[in-house]
Amino acid sequence: MHSAEIVLALVVLGTAGSAFANRLRIPPPSLLVAAGLLVGLLPGIPAVRVSPDVVSFVVLPPLLWAATSDLPGRDLRAVWRPVTVLAVGLVLASAAAVAVVLAAVTSVPLAMAFVLGAVLASTDPVAVSALGRRLSLPPRVQTLVQAESLFNDGTSLVLFKIAVSFAVGGAAATSWGGVLWHGAAQFVLLAGGGALAGGLVGAAVIGLRGRITDPVLESVTALVAPYAAYVAGEQLHVSGVTAVIVAGLAVGSRRTRITTPATRLQVDAVYQTVIFLLESVVFALIGLQLPALVRDLDQPGPWPLIALAIAATLIATRVAWVFPLWAARQWLRGQWRRGQGRPSWTVPAVVSWAGTRGVVPLAAALSIPLTAADGAPLPQRDLLLVLAVTVIVISLIIQGLTLEPLVRRTAVAQPPASIEQEEATGRLRMAEAGLARLDELAASQQAPTAVIDRMRQVLNARASQARAQAGADGNGGSAETEHEIRLDVLTAQGNELGRLYADGVISAATCLKLQRTLDLEHTRLEPQ
Repeated sequence: MHSAEIVLALVVLGTAGSAFANRLRIPPPSLLVAAGLLVGLLPGIPAVRVSPDVVSFVVLPPLLWAATSDLPGRDLRAVWRPVTVLAVGLVLASAAAVAVVLAAVTSVPLAMAFVLGAVLASTDPVAVSALGRRLSLPPRVQTLVQAESLFNDGTSLVLFKIAVSFAVGGAAATSWGGVLWHGAAQFVLLAGGGALAGGLVGAAVIGLRGRITDPVLESVTALVAPYAAYVAGEQLHVSGVTAVIVAGLAVGSRRTRITTPATRLQVDAVYQTVIFLLESVVFALIGLQLPALVRDLDQPGPWPLIALAIAATLIATRVAWVFPLWAARQWLRGQWRRGQGRPSWTVPAVVSWAGTRGVVPLAAALSIPLTAADGAPLPQRDLLLVLAVTVIVISLIIQGLTLEPLVRRTAVAQPPASIEQEEATGRLRMAEAGLARLDELAASQQAPTAVIDRMRQVLNARASQARAQAGADGNGGSAETEHEIRLDVLTAQGNELGRLYADGVISAATCLKLQRTLDLEHTRLEPQ
């Protein structure tokens, strides 16, 4: 089977899997991994081997860029301290714990064991973001797990480069002091250099997009930007992943200032399509690769038990960090005082269980070198690759499928009524702001009275509907009736549009243009 056929099959599998996942209320990443694993186990399916560049260069930059665009700056500033502790301290602790366990239960050298620890130390921003949005986590909890998954990617991949340099070059023979000093210096160079490269690329993208008025060119710029940041980082021999994250945050923070609403709609539509295709391929690919990797093992041994032990170690290490950190945060904020009880366990439980592994560990695992500096084969590389992919599969399936029941059990998610109330309040305030501006225009006589009256009628209608939805006037029935009437009118308009086209009164182009107008009206009436 050729590469093009494999990609097409993965896209079809991903599309079908996502459709079934939505129907079955299953996280798409979990279902896609399971589907890929089942397909890979079927007889006659050719072995699929992926080049490291395909994941690290083609797939990873746009997925990281898209994840950064969802991060709200206000909530990020509120959680930067725990994010820093988790993205640095927990990554180091997880890598060390995995290395100790692997070296204790196998004959893998400690340097190579630490390579696997660095590979699996980071959580996956793509799966975490998708799960968080699906479960309606509170904004700051969602920002915490999403920001941690982004920043610990940069930390773990920097740590991975350091670990590989020791394993390949035999640096483990030096003193521990030399190892730690060299590692700290490399960390600062790679992470700091990546942040600087990302900042420069972000500034260039902001300047360029602020001057582009063609939506097509802006869509191309938005698609190229993450690759530009990654290549800039790698060419400067610093962290390309950190460069992508920093550049994405910089551009995302100024997105509304450098783009028009029409351009944002088009860019978002293009990006959603690209991200869907990449996610469909990569998550199915994770499951599909595992059977082929297992078949390539020279000495299979008890690798499933070792993988389960590593997965349990990662979860236990995360729990050991998150719960004390949460308790300390509550104490410092004055929410744990004598006589007021202990901090709730619900939020740290969800944060602990949301640490799924995914695309970033896969990219790192595939890029483990084949040989050492002296040309000899790198010891136990095949075993490390199998263990890494197996732990990723376990994480996405077990944690991915059980996170939603845990969120329901802990009642952490925002209730739908609360979300609807918030949205209705926002619509009401926006309508009131528009009415206030109309009053200003009417008083200054800067616009025709007829135009102002028509706009005032529209905004008054929106404000009345928002008040009803928010419960401000206690008359929910009238809002429902108005909603049904407007839908009925739109249906009648659509039927008449179809008759006009069938009778030859209007052309196909005019019909499509008018149909889009009706579709936009329908979209505004439907719950988001």
